[in-house]
Amino acid sequence: MEQLEIILAQPRGFCAGVKRAIKIVETALSLYDNQVWVIHEIVHNTHVIENLSKAGARFVEDISEVPPGSVTIFSAHGVSTAVEQQAAKMGLKTIDATCPLVKKVHHQAQRYAKSGHVVIIIGHHGHPEVEGTLGRVTGEVHVVSKIQDISNLDVASPDKLAYVTQTTLSTDDTRELIEALKERFPNIQGPALKDICYATQSRQDAVRKLSESIDILLVVGSPNSSNSNRLKETGISRGLPAYLVDNAKAIDMKWLKGKKRVGITAGASAPEILVQDVIKCLCEYFDVTVKTMEGREESMRFKQPVFPNF
Repeated sequence: MEQLEIILAQPRGFCAGVKRAIKIVETALSLYDNQVWVIHEIVHNTHVIENLSKAGARFVEDISEVPPGSVTIFSAHGVSTAVEQQAAKMGLKTIDATCPLVKKVHHQAQRYAKSGHVVIIIGHHGHPEVEGTLGRVTGEVHVVSKIQDISNLDVASPDKLAYVTQTTLSTDDTRELIEALKERFPNIQGPALKDICYATQSRQDAVRKLSESIDILLVVGSPNSSNSNRLKETGISRGLPAYLVDNAKAIDMKWLKGKKRVGITAGASAPEILVQDVIKCLCEYFDVTVKTMEGREESMRFKQPVFPNF
C-alpha cells in the first residue's frame, strides 16, 4: 500500500457556540418530552441535524410551521426581532440558542443604528445569520458581500456609516471589503478585524499554517456551512487542491493520487466523529500515519441558558 501522512489541523471542529446550541436542543428534548421545534437548522451540519431529528427535534424554516404553544428554539445563527414578536403572538415557549458572538454583532449593529448611523453588514445575502442581523436593525441597512456591492452602494448619509460583519467569513475577504469601504467612505466606523468570531479566525489561521506542509486539504463540513466553505477557500488561496466533504463517503480517491501528505480540518459545526470516519476511510486505501499539528486547544466555553419550567 502507498504511504500517506495525515496531519490534523489544531484547532478544528466544534466551537463553543455550536457545542452550546446542540446541548440546548439535547437538554430541551429531555426536559420537554421530545416536543421541541427548532427555527432553522440549529447548526449547519447534516450529521448533527440527522441525529437530533432522530431524537425528536423538528426543524422548520418558517415560524408559521410551528404549532401554537410549542417549545421552540432559535438556532445558533439568531433570528430577527420580527420572528421573536411572531413567536410571542403564537404563544410559543421559546429558548434562544443564538451564539453569544452573533448576539455581540446584533448589539453592535443596534448601537450604530441608534446613534444615527447607516449600517452596512458585511456578509452573504440570505444566510440565516445575516437575515437575523438585518432584522435587528431599525433604520437604513445594507448588505455587501463583494467589492462590486460597495461600488454600487447608494446611502443617505455617506459621512455617517458603520459596518458589522457576519461571524463566519474569510478574514482575508473581510479585510479586503473593510479596506474598500474605508477607501470609499473614510469616516466609516466599525469593529476591528479581530472581532470576527474567534473560532472562524483560529480555524482559518490553522489552515494557513497547515498549508505549508501538505499536498492536499480535506475540509470536513456540510455544503451549507459558511465557515467550512471559507476553510476550503483558505486552502485554495494557498495554492492547495482543497475539497469540502460532508462525510467519508464524499471522498474521491482520485484526489489523493500522487499525494503524500493530506491535511484534514473540520468546520466549526462538524463533529469530530466525522473526522475520525475520514481517517478510517483513508486507512482502507493507504498505509497511514496520523499526527496533529502544533496548536493551542480552545478553552472558550459559553454558559447554558436557564431552562424554564414550561
